[in-house]
Amino acid sequence: MTQANTASSSAAAEHRSLLSDSVADFAARGTDLARVRRLRGTSAEYDRAVWKKMADLGWLGILVPERYGGRGLGLAEMAIVARGLARALVPEPLAATAVLAATALAAAENDTLKEERLPQLVAGDLLPALAWQEQAGGLDCTAIETQATPFEGGFKVNGVKRFIAGAGQADAFLISARAAGGIVLLWLPREAAGAQITLEPLADGRSFGSLMLEDALVPKSGVAASGAAAVEALGRAFDHGCAITGAELAGVMDRALEMSLDYLRTREQFGRPIGAFQALQHRAVDLYIHRELASAVLEEALAVLDRGPAAAARAATASRVKARCADAATKITREAIQFHGAIGFTDEFDVGLYLKRALVLTAWLGGANWHRRRYARLAPGARI
Repeated sequence: MTQANTASSSAAAEHRSLLSDSVADFAARGTDLARVRRLRGTSAEYDRAVWKKMADLGWLGILVPERYGGRGLGLAEMAIVARGLARALVPEPLAATAVLAATALAAAENDTLKEERLPQLVAGDLLPALAWQEQAGGLDCTAIETQATPFEGGFKVNGVKRFIAGAGQADAFLISARAAGGIVLLWLPREAAGAQITLEPLADGRSFGSLMLEDALVPKSGVAASGAAAVEALGRAFDHGCAITGAELAGVMDRALEMSLDYLRTREQFGRPIGAFQALQHRAVDLYIHRELASAVLEEALAVLDRGPAAAARAATASRVKARCADAATKITREAIQFHGAIGFTDEFDVGLYLKRALVLTAWLGGANWHRRRYARLAPGARI
């Protein structure tokens, strides 16, 4: 490695360390689990004032190119933010908006739309959501039944989009639809005529949205991408979303394991801490190994994805990290409940919140089994 490369690597490491410290400080002073409990199950779901603070810190623009007001950084930096915020179970839709929606819009063709909307997203003034999925378990971005019919230069859209993350307070939606010339990606404001949003509660107190579209009109200026560009934008958003969801799962498992180890050190039975019992020590070590393996896969995957691989390699890498982190987070959070005994099952005890968040994140964008199957198709003979 040359001296210049060494200096660049050192500068990047220092920048990421500062970013991690900033996120930790925000999680310690800008939010807490009491706020998470107050917001869960409400129609608000998250706090726009907190969202604005996240924007002021520059986090919403990490993946947005500099020409549109963003920072033009990579998934490695976004993962630092996502993992740190997930430790505190922050309910704001970072992955849904600043990753899925931002990635899809940034990869679109309509420069005028991007120049208008991406700076608003970065500033925290506009919160879009990506509406692409239609059927439970339907994770193929090109399996689209929503129809876009040409109308006065734009499109008239009919169909239903489901499982929309961040829909609770979304100001607009990026909608995938099928037109005569292929797939299109359309920008639709929340208040548009013919669009009706309903919310479906999730285990962790947040919600997914269902968007009913009946002759919803999208002008020509709202066509973000079409054809191959739309397919690429959706595929890239899905894969990058999987990677950052893996980072969120890593944050959840980090904190759940810490809470469990603290409890093993302090809870006493038969005159000594329960962590002194060898059976529990073995289980704790097993969880630690799962956490470390998942973290290693996450770090490697982020490095690969930030190099901009071809679509097949990108998809395989994203599936690998989602499957590994989903399995590890599920195991660690479930074991955390067991470690805490009777209090672990109560709603008042915080460790249960981490299990619920892990369940939601594991299912979102595809579970571990689905991603293992996709990885096997794309990387024959490989193991995860």
